[in-house]
Amino acid sequence: MENKHGSGAKAGSLGEKGFYIVLFLCAAVIGVSAWMLLTDVGTNVENEAVKTVMSVPEAAPTMLPAMEPVTQPEEETASATEAEQGSQPEQDEQPETLEDTAAEEEPQTQEVFSDGTVSYVWPVQGQVQRPYSVDKLLYDSTMADWRTHDGIDIACEQGVPVLASAAGLVVDVRGDDLLGTVVEIDHRNGIHSVYANLAPEPTVKAGAEVTMGQVIGSVGSTALGEVNQVSHLHFAMRQDGLTTDPGLYLPSDWTE
Repeated sequence: MENKHGSGAKAGSLGEKGFYIVLFLCAAVIGVSAWMLLTDVGTNVENEAVKTVMSVPEAAPTMLPAMEPVTQPEEETASATEAEQGSQPEQDEQPETLEDTAAEEEPQTQEVFSDGTVSYVWPVQGQVQRPYSVDKLLYDSTMADWRTHDGIDIACEQGVPVLASAAGLVVDVRGDDLLGTVVEIDHRNGIHSVYANLAPEPTVKAGAEVTMGQVIGSVGSTALGEVNQVSHLHFAMRQDGLTTDPGLYLPSDWTE
């Protein structure tokens, strides 16, 4: 009886140990499985992150076009140089004379009258529209009355150059209430020539020396006392301060 009880105690002791061994093995298997599962999950997460990072496309670098140097064409540079040279004022300009005026328009020549000391030419070319008259009254259509006329009115277009009738000294450039813009020249022999109804800006000033045939201005419409007449130059002459007939000092005609 004692032997049977001893064998049963040993068998129970072995069965108990086997149960714990099996339980330990099961726990070990479960732990290993859990560790392997966690390892696989971590690896998959890392792989996915790597794939995500690698799948982001890199921005392609933007290449700017190379800038070519801008050069100015030689022709434009030459033109600019010529323009600068052309803008420089000319030096030593000579006064415009009868020959210059004739060259600009139609070639014209006229006779020259000399009184023995001074030579004279017509200041403009044209017909005498109103004669010199101091001893006989002439009807003035502008003033609507009868009056004397101390010069001659030579019909010509506005803008026509007016020439100095003879060489001399410009003694006066003025504005007259009736005769408009006036230039007066002293010919140094007691005779003065007077040019009236000129454009507002003559080409000479008081104190200037002029030669016969030099341009002193142009025909205008400034003479309010003769505004109703055809376009003309009012030309007068004085000797020793007294009015005199301009026809006595002019050539007989201005011939072409």
